Amino acid sequence: MTDQSTEDKLQKLQIAIDQSSHLVFFGGAGVSTASGIPDFRSSKGIYMKDTGYHCRAEEILSHNFFEAHPTIFFDFYFKHLIYPQAKPNLAHQYLAALEQQGKSVTVITQNIDGLHQRAGSQNVIELHGTTLDNYCLKCGQHYSLKELERDAKGVPRCPIDQAIVRPNIVLYQESLDPMTIMSSIEAMSQADLLIVAGTSLNVYPAASFIQYFNGKTCAVINQSPIRNLPPGSLVFNDRIESVFSQLK
Repeated sequence: MTDQSTEDKLQKLQIAIDQSSHLVFFGGAGVSTASGIPDFRSSKGIYMKDTGYHCRAEEILSHNFFEAHPTIFFDFYFKHLIYPQAKPNLAHQYLAALEQQGKSVTVITQNIDGLHQRAGSQNVIELHGTTLDNYCLKCGQHYSLKELERDAKGVPRCPIDQAIVRPNIVLYQESLDPMTIMSSIEAMSQADLLIVAGTSLNVYPAASFIQYFNGKTCAVINQSPIRNLPPGSLVFNDRIESVFSQLK
């Protein structure tokens, strides 16, 4: 039995979108690569870069390392995780447009760049937090990225008490917010259409959320193959913006 043609799969996906009453988009780093933000695990990803500190990126981006070596942490963080010039790409814009047309769309993202909101999406669940929100470890005051004041070593400091201001993101060794997990599972369980895109589904517990999907159609868009997909998934080994550009 031969695989379905791309044209057939696109047609089925379009019909599923048109008929959907609750669409969930589950996205990873590949969603933002077209905006100039590198992913993590590909050959050109952030984890493949030489950190310059004789340790892996995953170690630098851990809770223990952040507490022990904040200067190194923030040097790496601002060089490799902050992209103020990045703009929403076609994938972000397409999902926002669906919502503006009256579709029920929930975006569950592993990204921390805030591009879905900038594109106009209103219902966004940020599994790993966002670089756009930062808070003082002592007084809890929140600051936007633009409001950060960094000391001579490049560490953001609170102007109130001079304590470290950290990004509101989930580091390695830290747990996802329980309410975020509950919201994600609830959205998955209520969806009739699930689009998984730009993720290898290797990051847990986030990757386990798709087991709660019991809807009609699951579409997967990723340039590299993914294992353990829901049976009958529409699989596109392609760039997200390439697929979305062929949909209405």
